[in-house]
Amino acid sequence: MQIKLVAIDIDGTLLGDDLVISPGAKEAIRAAMAKGVHVTLATGRMYQSALPYARELGVAVPLITYQGALVKLSSNGQVLYHRELPLEYAREIIIRARKFGFHINAYHEDSLYMEQDTNRGRKYSQVTGVEMHLVEDLTEFLHQDPTKILLIGREGELDVMQEECRELFGDKVYITKSKNHFLEFTHPQATKGCGVQAVNDWLGISPQDTMAIGDSYNDLEMFRHVGLSVVMGNARDAVKQAADYVTARQEDDGVAEAIRKFVLLYD
Repeated sequence: MQIKLVAIDIDGTLLGDDLVISPGAKEAIRAAMAKGVHVTLATGRMYQSALPYARELGVAVPLITYQGALVKLSSNGQVLYHRELPLEYAREIIIRARKFGFHINAYHEDSLYMEQDTNRGRKYSQVTGVEMHLVEDLTEFLHQDPTKILLIGREGELDVMQEECRELFGDKVYITKSKNHFLEFTHPQATKGCGVQAVNDWLGISPQDTMAIGDSYNDLEMFRHVGLSVVMGNARDAVKQAADYVTARQEDDGVAEAIRKFVLLYD
């Protein structure tokens, strides 16, 4: 196997709590690109939130955003792949989420909408660097299919919501967690695996020659899609068990370790 494409998750993988790409990760990524290996970001974040990190690294291939719902080139804004959550399901998710008291984010045309100005919402806006737009009622505001719905709440309550929605929607909605307190809903063909496939097709690179690096449940589809899956040492055991290799924790430069080992072929 010769790695020709590396897809890297952002939060908990490339970035820690300081939201800074480490010098070691930056050096390894740039060395891989200098070697002719393509690198992209594969994230649940919005496109506009992922873009500054892509530009910092000099990423030239399409970015995989919204869990794979939107794959878009940073150079000219060309959209390669876009799958939206059907409006009828989005509205039902919002109505059910209100009963639990979750904070609700809705995403449409790469903008962020919320019904309430909560601490969780403000923190999300600050961490992702995205302006939040307040609307009175998301079910009335949304007149077209949104890209994604995200709920923020307590892990146990989100788990209950997740199971209820999986029983209700079946395979009509993709439901995953990007963090323990984030529950996300997208189109069933909006997964990181689908996003990586779109980039594979655009580059003409086989999934078998692709390496993915991630840390959470929303990376599992990407792991199943690629030839080599690498999970961070800070991931939960269930995610670690799904990967081919466990690298160091994010704070110990796990991304750099994986790229050096499998791309740059340092011992």
